[in-house]
Amino acid sequence: MSQTTDAAKPAAAPPVPEKGLTDEPFDENLWLEDIHGDDALAWVREHNARTDKALVTPEYSALEASVLEVMDSTDRIAMVSKRGSWYYNFWRDEANPRGLWRRTTWESYLTPSPDWDVLLDVDALCREEGADWFWAGSQFLRPAPGTEYRRAMVALSPDGGDAVAYREFDVEARAFVPGGFELPAAKTRLSWVDSDTLFVGTDTGPGSMTVSSYPAAARVLRRGESMAQLAAREPLFSVPPDHLSGGVSHDSTPGFERDVAYDVLDFFNSRSYLLVGGDWVHIDVPDDMNVSLHKQWLLLRPRTDWTVGGDAPATYAAGTLLAIGLEAFLAGDRALSTIYAPTATQSLQSWSWTRDFLLLNLLEDVSSKILVLDPAAGWAASALDACPPLHSVDAYAVDDEDQDPDTPNAGNDYWLVATGFLTPTALLRGTIPAGGTATPAGPAAAVRQAPSFFKEADYRVEQHFAVSDDGTRIPYFQVGPKDLRLDGGNPTLLGGYGGFEVSRTPAYSGAVGRTWLQRRATVDGAERGGVYVVANIRGGGEYGPSWHTAALQENRHKAYEDFAAVARDLSARGVASPAHLGCAGGSNGGLLVGNMLTQYPELFGAVSCGVPLLDMRRYTKLSAGASWIAEYGDPDVPEQWAFIKTFSPYHLLRAGVSYPATFIWTATSDDRVGPVQARKMAARMESLGIPVWFHEALEGGHAGAGNNAQAARLHTASHEFLWRALTGAE
Repeated sequence: MSQTTDAAKPAAAPPVPEKGLTDEPFDENLWLEDIHGDDALAWVREHNARTDKALVTPEYSALEASVLEVMDSTDRIAMVSKRGSWYYNFWRDEANPRGLWRRTTWESYLTPSPDWDVLLDVDALCREEGADWFWAGSQFLRPAPGTEYRRAMVALSPDGGDAVAYREFDVEARAFVPGGFELPAAKTRLSWVDSDTLFVGTDTGPGSMTVSSYPAAARVLRRGESMAQLAAREPLFSVPPDHLSGGVSHDSTPGFERDVAYDVLDFFNSRSYLLVGGDWVHIDVPDDMNVSLHKQWLLLRPRTDWTVGGDAPATYAAGTLLAIGLEAFLAGDRALSTIYAPTATQSLQSWSWTRDFLLLNLLEDVSSKILVLDPAAGWAASALDACPPLHSVDAYAVDDEDQDPDTPNAGNDYWLVATGFLTPTALLRGTIPAGGTATPAGPAAAVRQAPSFFKEADYRVEQHFAVSDDGTRIPYFQVGPKDLRLDGGNPTLLGGYGGFEVSRTPAYSGAVGRTWLQRRATVDGAERGGVYVVANIRGGGEYGPSWHTAALQENRHKAYEDFAAVARDLSARGVASPAHLGCAGGSNGGLLVGNMLTQYPELFGAVSCGVPLLDMRRYTKLSAGASWIAEYGDPDVPEQWAFIKTFSPYHLLRAGVSYPATFIWTATSDDRVGPVQARKMAARMESLGIPVWFHEALEGGHAGAGNNAQAARLHTASHEFLWRALTGAE
């Protein structure tokens, strides 16, 4: 499949240098960095029209409609968050594309058709105000004891990006509070202090935001004060502009009220402070420590091995979870309790407190395992029997402060969200008995079950391990037909991420089932089901922080070697040959597949690259790119550019190379990665005569979609492009 490569641009660009890179490589496409410039947007519109013309057929439209049916299904699970006696949910469907913020009671939620109390209709708000608002969440003010939650700060994005406006909302009145707190769109961080006070970090002018585009200071905002008054007030806490962000939050837990400041140096290093007697007191741990406060407890998770103690020091491995009383730690005590220790195959992913217990979500070779810990019994642990192999199951507290007098142990209720590639998501609710680990918990009760959207029984999930260049075993999941023919001819989609300690775990997707797994015609008239593969490469968090740090900065190539090893293993096992193997990734995953395109073109027949980083020479100067220096390195430091340029796809493109078919997609309103790296990559490919499809959504932020229709379009476009390229269909 191919497209014309005539690019719309203001003037003929000089040729791309064919020889080695310099410290300042030539860039003929800087004009495309003007995100909203007339010339740049004209280029975008021309390319969007070209891609639409090639993509949209009656068959494509029917496939997209089937995906939208999945996303708009009224039978999917309405996940809820409990606040007081109400259960809150945000919902989008065909009738409400921008969505409804709503709530119901527990009794009603248990019925097949809950009676939802609609608090805010975002579509109606858009019509009323003539604005294009996108829901971005809410933060409630803790109410006085014995009363219900009523006031919230509602976040609304004007374009689907990370910058949001905040407005105070009264859920009983179902309206914004007249004269209430209101903050204009920015990458704001805020926290309720009391009913008349907020801690706010926002854009108040020069110096108020970091180079990474996040708040550099937190100030006190009192009811009735203006933005000018906020800007004029001295910061309560601030950080240098070259740090990622800084701020202050108020912990309003009854009996444990405190103010906590955070100085985020970069993505993996931060410092936490407590306000004690008017002074900020540093919680004295290494900067790469995960710090968590809960009531009287301080939990610590080191990202690298940590040695601590005086005369008899102890060393704790990366990924260990440690506990100690906060007051004791501040007083100098370092008698830490190891409440979880990782193994070579097992890692801690997250944790959640019920009233009396601590829930740990683990991965064992990328399958879920859940432990219940009892601090009153010396952190005794027991496993929750709720995790089938090759599935993802997450446990978290329903409401650790539940005061329901009819259910004395309600504060120990937990949610279970269980899913698998072929298992529609289920929501369950259970209770940890008063005996804790001494009394095994009974089975959780099913609350909601997502519907089936394809014939899951026709398929099989397998886990395999590839061997990377340095001998490391790399796990990957394979989902394909039970009658899979190992003849190398199966259209196979390989996905991955490999960054920021993000784990890729099993998850059900009706959209993937419909657009990739279920049988479709190939160019020879035969019908095949596609094979869907997820690679758990280094850079992710599947085996804990060490799995992530193994592919940082100068070791970034290991993530790409891992992904290539999985691609080769799929070919060696006869699942797919390179002509039938495609890869897809977004954001950091877009950088991953961009490197497959430029470094391993012989392994793939097609590449779908979404909202990507690609120009690693200028990424720190684009959108929020400076915040990722800890992950990739700083290209302005010559010694670091020396290794960064080895994984900068924009600079690795060369004329005369046979590249896989490529689809690059992004969003104008993406204020995290931004659209310009995708634009520039497509433009350079065209200048080298390399066929490329390009699409840029005008809204939707980093997700590339602000509603279900847009999400269905992007999902279907990516999969349809890959299917056609890998099967020869037109």
